[in-house]
Amino acid sequence: MSMSFTTVVENVQDLSFDDKFELKELLDKYLIEDQRDQIYQNYILSKQEEIDNKLEFSSDMNKLEDMLND
Repeated sequence: MSMSFTTVVENVQDLSFDDKFELKELLDKYLIEDQRDQIYQNYILSKQEEIDNKLEFSSDMNKLEDMLND
């Protein structure tokens, strides 16, 4: 069963202080896990780009700016 974001927020508002705090701690942990997963996925992508010779390096600021805007 899936709840809408609004329903979740309303339900959280009804929780006790202790439950809200525990939920906050859980959310913090979940966010850290998600960030780690995102970092790992970026690592995997960059390793594949390295294997495919698609990585570009430069110390020229103009070229770096162009690379970021592509």
